[in-house]
Amino acid sequence: MLERVFILEHIFIEGKNLNGPTFLLLHGTGGTEKDLLPLAEMVDPDANVLSVRGNVSENGMPRFFKRLAEGVFDEEDLIERTKELYQFLDEAAEEYGFDRNYVIAFGYSNGANIAGSLLFHYQDALAAAVLHHPMVPRRGIELPDLATVKVLITAGRNDPLCTEQESNDLEKILKDNGANVQLHWEDGGHQLTKTEVEAAKQWYENELK
Repeated sequence: MLERVFILEHIFIEGKNLNGPTFLLLHGTGGTEKDLLPLAEMVDPDANVLSVRGNVSENGMPRFFKRLAEGVFDEEDLIERTKELYQFLDEAAEEYGFDRNYVIAFGYSNGANIAGSLLFHYQDALAAAVLHHPMVPRRGIELPDLATVKVLITAGRNDPLCTEQESNDLEKILKDNGANVQLHWEDGGHQLTKTEVEAAKQWYENELK
């Protein structure tokens, strides 16, 4: 039997139950598939984990899609990479046997943006998402019905990359398309803090378990 060749480098860790939640971990710029493993362990050590490395390189730093400048996305590449990730999830579910309908994304910065893009483009991409310091992936497009999706956004009031307005805009767009959205604020900047992870754990236990 030929070994499947995946389009994205990744780690899969089988949890307590393949029919239980599978955490899709998506790192920030310059990160790897190992970065968010401690986060998954903190939130739910029993969950399945699918941690992915972005396959775009920006000056040697892994990313999930190209950008034209700081905060300016290459939309054409974003659409293509989002499709690629969506197809990868289908293939990985088939290969590893986890429930494709119970995938919960945990993304930070660039990883949060590609997770948000999955929600913007595909109705059945994710059951839920935790977006740490995301931006609005695209504006002025029609979104799918997200009535079954739950989202937590964590944001910093002093984040120079993702402004308060950006976070509020994303919350509104997702809510306007049916998603159940909560927005958690920190006083800091763009870094991912332990208190954000603790907020994600609390939200997960209240909303999804």
